[in-house]
Amino acid sequence: MQKLAEICIKRPVFGTMIVMSLVVVGISGFFNLGVDRTPPVDIPTVYVNTRLPGASPVEMETLVSRYIEEAVNTVEGITELRSISGYGSSMVNIQFDLRRDVNRAVEDVRNRVQSVLSQLPRDIDPPAVTKFDSDRSPVLSFAMSGDRSERELTELADKVVKVQLERTLGVGEVEIRGGVERAISVWVDPLRLAAYNIPIGMVREAVMRQNADIPGGNVLSEIDEKSLRTLGRVLDAEEFNEIVIARIDGASIKIRDVGYAEDGEKERRSVARLNGQPCVSLIIKRQSDSNAVEVIEGVKAKIPLVMSLLPPDIKMEVIEDQSNYIYTALHEIELHLVLGSFLACLVVYLFMRDLKAVIIAGVAIPVSVISTFGMMWAMDFTLNSVTMLALVLVVGIVIDDAIVVLENIYRYVEEKKMSPFEAAREATAEIGMAVLATTLSLVVIFVPVSFMSSISGRFLFQFGLTASVAILVSLLVSFTLTPMMSARLLKPAKAGAGGHDHPSDSRGGFYGHFEKWYLSVLSWAMSHRMIVAGGAVLVVLSTLVFYQLVPQEFVPSSTDEGEFELTIRAPEGTNIEAMEEVADRVDKVLMDMPQIRLVFSSIGGSRISGANYMRTFIRIAPHSERQFTFGKLFSLTPWKAFQGHYSQQDVANEVRQKLRRIPDIRVAVRASASSISIGGGEL
Repeated sequence: MQKLAEICIKRPVFGTMIVMSLVVVGISGFFNLGVDRTPPVDIPTVYVNTRLPGASPVEMETLVSRYIEEAVNTVEGITELRSISGYGSSMVNIQFDLRRDVNRAVEDVRNRVQSVLSQLPRDIDPPAVTKFDSDRSPVLSFAMSGDRSERELTELADKVVKVQLERTLGVGEVEIRGGVERAISVWVDPLRLAAYNIPIGMVREAVMRQNADIPGGNVLSEIDEKSLRTLGRVLDAEEFNEIVIARIDGASIKIRDVGYAEDGEKERRSVARLNGQPCVSLIIKRQSDSNAVEVIEGVKAKIPLVMSLLPPDIKMEVIEDQSNYIYTALHEIELHLVLGSFLACLVVYLFMRDLKAVIIAGVAIPVSVISTFGMMWAMDFTLNSVTMLALVLVVGIVIDDAIVVLENIYRYVEEKKMSPFEAAREATAEIGMAVLATTLSLVVIFVPVSFMSSISGRFLFQFGLTASVAILVSLLVSFTLTPMMSARLLKPAKAGAGGHDHPSDSRGGFYGHFEKWYLSVLSWAMSHRMIVAGGAVLVVLSTLVFYQLVPQEFVPSSTDEGEFELTIRAPEGTNIEAMEEVADRVDKVLMDMPQIRLVFSSIGGSRISGANYMRTFIRIAPHSERQFTFGKLFSLTPWKAFQGHYSQQDVANEVRQKLRRIPDIRVAVRASASSISIGGGEL
């Protein structure tokens, strides 16, 4: 490294081009980086979902879940196997060792499930084997409402809105919850069936057989061919009444002879409500490896087109939007990145009192950060809270190497009266090994973080590599740009400056006062060694006590995003209508609270939880209205800047206390679904 520094001092263009090549790649990479909330976490978890309409939880457990568990239990690498059985549904959750390849695990589980299909009930839907994918969590949701019936809203959502949104680049699925779907119901009189001696299954088979379009083959001519299709699909409810069920003594027994067909609605299994009013919700999930922000922006860009296709009285309101938090968090991180860089340069100026020295040392910060973007692009990283945290953290680290090299060069110039060129060469050679050892000691701390054999290691993989690359780039800068710029920007020492009798300019002012204070503290510590050593031992031992006292969690739970969720469960067997009554009471309590601005509730509709499950999304007032801001302080009513402060946690605690008065329900409060998640999710 000393040889590289010497070459860069003699050949400044060479040193500049080395660094600029990294900067150019970093700039190019920055504009190609995706933006996300958190890095993708690949956890080897496989789900087996099976549906059997009409079955009770006990039947699903004994007839489905037990056989699937016994079959997949022999798959290699399983660390946890559990199942959840609900009304007409079963989900087997299989967690594997982190070293297990999840794609191979999915194939092994699928093969085991295929082997027991013959033992499962005949009417089950084929089991779906899927792997956990953090990218499949919802990124955006809408509530669609209007002065229309729920059936009309559902038709518009399914036939118009969903079709348009699914065409957006990166959208993987648009799920509709709430509302009611159209269905042709055939009502049969059991007494008439008994009189004709016709089983109910024959009615079902007749409807299925005669309500279908059947391919008719091809008709060939001398020059072309045409496909034939027998149109048998019944389009009108009245036509179902003419379907022949059976023939008895030469007479045709039709549906109208034993009952009637009605153009009605399917049984409701989910309900959506916005501020107490019925609505239909649309949940957008992105494709794997697609960028969350790009998908959200693409969907929002489609909304004007969608609204032009809908009746004018239809409204669509955004409920959950992950991009809001992403933009806010990245903006705050960028602000701290700039502020941290400024403060680091300010500290250099306070000690060295030379603007040129600040420029020489400060160059290391933007060069290191920008160059790191190139590595992030090459490794398919994204700008997320983890990578940006790494960059903010290393702002104070990447300037260290440049400061050490610069200060040594400065000392050679001022104290040894060397020319800047000679000082840059000699001082860098003297301090080179120490700088290299210091930098590598930091790298060996951050790199292992990326390869920890745990979920934390998966989550912090991008953090460790991002920080390590930024530190290594700063090492390169300290041996290229720092000595080269010092040799050309620093001025030779003034005659008589330096030494004890004539202190140099950089040794006066703030530095001089700080040095005197430090020397006095150091002198006291050296004369009271046992006290200092004993204090150090006590500090180390105290960490054992404080570590036990500090609450521990994987991710912060006190983040104030201005929104949170309630999960409400009623006793098993509670139907949709009863849950709507519960929702009425809950909505009334919430809407009476002035802090709450939006309440969205969803009843049922999940894969496992039944009609007794309700999820309520709550949005409170924005931060600018409930927290201190300088805008309020410098307004015509500055005293209001110190009034009416409350946090998301305060509102959540109040909600929890008020809902305790509603009997026979269990309420859980948690952060919104857009928060960091590494597994599970809504079932």
